[in-house]
Amino acid sequence: MTAPLAERIAGAPISWGVCEVPGWGHQLGPDTVLPQMRELGLSATEFGPDGFLPDAPADKAAVLAAHGLRAVGQFVPVVLHDPGHDPLPEVEAAIAGLVAADAGTVVVAAATGTDGYDARPVLDDAGWACLLANLDRIAAAAAAAGLTATLHPHVGTMVESGVETQRVLDGSGIGICLDTGHLLIGGGDPVALAASHPHRIAHVHLKDVRRALADRVRSGETPYAAAVAEGMYVPLGAGDVDIAAIVRLLEDAGYAGWYVLEQDTVLHAAPGEPGGADPRDDVRASVAHLLAVAAGTADSPAAQGE
Repeated sequence: MTAPLAERIAGAPISWGVCEVPGWGHQLGPDTVLPQMRELGLSATEFGPDGFLPDAPADKAAVLAAHGLRAVGQFVPVVLHDPGHDPLPEVEAAIAGLVAADAGTVVVAAATGTDGYDARPVLDDAGWACLLANLDRIAAAAAAAGLTATLHPHVGTMVESGVETQRVLDGSGIGICLDTGHLLIGGGDPVALAASHPHRIAHVHLKDVRRALADRVRSGETPYAAAVAEGMYVPLGAGDVDIAAIVRLLEDAGYAGWYVLEQDTVLHAAPGEPGGADPRDDVRASVAHLLAVAAGTADSPAAQGE
């Protein structure tokens, strides 16, 4: 039996401003972030970027367990389109850590090979063939370890738009991590994807965004990181993504995975200092919105078998 939606809500360190991009903003440590996750009622989290948790897989698991948290997955940006680069060793290292922490999902993004998410090359057919073949290799390696591999369409990577996501769906068997914010920013429609391919969605990152800023990122007017710093991401229910529709579509289709609350945040200063916002405020609002959506989903005729 699928656990109730309210028991499948996880967190992510990026909602506390913890990010792998150099110069992203003030970085909080796990001794702050992990207790606050539990304080807000979250029972699980993704690992966060390299360096946030200890490198050794057993140590990662121990730190999370000490804070009463389960691990659900890890975001792993790797270069997939370059025939001279084998991404599998990087992904297998992440898989080892996930297995040790009893997590279920490796979340791969098709990195450009450069820092940040503000520019990307254009792939030719050979690059696409290499990328798709690597995705299937990664999916097989994850399955052999008892995990599920997903491809995360992500702004500033080689797969960001709805068209590019469809190319992955058509050319690879890998599952999709539906990131409701990144897909919209990249020009896709997260509601349409949830409606048309619910059984390919194996992991969910829930974000809400302000469409006006998302449009500026897509047009190239505003760099991604600058838009995040301006407040492009907002608590669930406060932006222009129909979170309720997406969740209802997935739940009605039998989705049994995690909903990871993940609002990319740039902290301009430490919380409590001048200019330093408290990231708990947005996460608390997102949890409340998702619980309200969950209550509505549980009361729907589809959920009751009518």
